[in-house]
Amino acid sequence: MDVEFSRSASTLINRNVTVAGRRTSMRLEPAMWEALQQLCRREGKTLNELVTEIDRQRSESSLTAAIRVYLLSYFRAAATDEGHRLAGHGVPRHHFPV
Repeated sequence: MDVEFSRSASTLINRNVTVAGRRTSMRLEPAMWEALQQLCRREGKTLNELVTEIDRQRSESSLTAAIRVYLLSYFRAAATDEGHRLAGHGVPRHHFPV
């Protein structure tokens, strides 16, 4: 199956965040900002707290790259069978006969 992605430029959104007490500006796609906000709600953290944690743990070359990798890892873990079960979603679909 071929998937065609839109070639139109993604509109990056610029926002200010405070990382370890320092104010900085970050540009991310709208979906990344939404995912960060969702993760903050789930974890009971402010955006500044979460971004500071990501910054302290990062091995990627830039903070925005570290954020994208963190979000991907977080939601991939939630998509595992165990993450699915812990979220209260029941048995993942692939366990049912096709």
